[in-house]
Amino acid sequence: MSEDKKLLLIINPGSTSTKVSLFENETSLFEKSLFHDADELLKFPHVNDQVPMRAKVILDMLAEEGYDPASIDAFVGRGGSACTQPGGITAIDVRLYEDTVAAVGGSEHPAKLGVMIAWKFACEYNKPAYTLNPTNVDEYCDYARLTGIRGVYRVSHSHVLNQKAVAEYHAKKMGKRYEDCNFIVAHIDGGITVSAHDHGRMVDGNMGADGEGAFTPTRIGSVPVLALLDYIEEHSIEEVRLRCSRAGGFVDLFGTANSDTIHELVDSGDRKATLVWNTMIYQICKMIGEMSCVLCGKVDGILLTGGLMRFDDVFEGIKERCGFIAPISVYPGEMEQEALALPALAVLRGEKKAHTYSAHNVWNGFEGVEF
Repeated sequence: MSEDKKLLLIINPGSTSTKVSLFENETSLFEKSLFHDADELLKFPHVNDQVPMRAKVILDMLAEEGYDPASIDAFVGRGGSACTQPGGITAIDVRLYEDTVAAVGGSEHPAKLGVMIAWKFACEYNKPAYTLNPTNVDEYCDYARLTGIRGVYRVSHSHVLNQKAVAEYHAKKMGKRYEDCNFIVAHIDGGITVSAHDHGRMVDGNMGADGEGAFTPTRIGSVPVLALLDYIEEHSIEEVRLRCSRAGGFVDLFGTANSDTIHELVDSGDRKATLVWNTMIYQICKMIGEMSCVLCGKVDGILLTGGLMRFDDVFEGIKERCGFIAPISVYPGEMEQEALALPALAVLRGEKKAHTYSAHNVWNGFEGVEF
């Protein structure tokens, strides 16, 4: 390989899958994804305990394709769970790694494993590691933060990486800049987040892994507080935390996070599956409606992305209820692999400078206001 060619390993853990790509400069040499069912993941008491399993999956994928991890120039992992960060690319260092492990940001989304595994490989092979637009990028407006409990604030926990990549791609298709558009972007997969993008900033959205929004294949979504307190009396806080991120939604209702299995039941006319599936779509529509109000009805497009957009009835259900708001565009799957690779490549080439993790939250209070 000539000196001007760079190999980048892209590590993208999701709530139900591990996706890996190897890029040579701008070209993807391969992309593989392994689905993990709920039973497999629930064997691990904590999401951090999945690192050895997921790292082995990645190394096995590399071996199958005939690549030595020592030949890779940089490891790039999806991220989250540390202190909130600005948008863009950030170098992974020991502070970012330790805060990610400790989940100082309060969210235990499996995306955090991307940073942890990338750092593990970077240390082992003495190469740099990066992350881009982690789940806790914070660009929220103040109205999106405040709650009715003093000292309790909403923070940004979302599929920022894919949402921003899709929004930027769609704006380019329109012949515009992302910074000149207003979009509602819905990432619909094992986890579901819907956010409002106001001229290049994600100003509001639901906290997908924190018990807010639509229920999903793995998460409970929004539940009335008093009903949840009644549930805790017979269960435990630990069980509720688990259901918020990994063991709610389809997992609790059916025992599996496999959407293909549930949709087969829907196609066969199963009444329970049909009720659950259509309720999930209904709740997504409510979230889109909320975000349209955040943008004062000035919406250039509703962009639907994520793995569940492979099912036509998800689009049809959203179109029926939300089509009046703005034109709807569908981008099945996600654009995360290339979005992770290209900025890191620019850093390796000296064309871009990576952020240094500050170990402090982006937001530190309302200006001129104390509670």
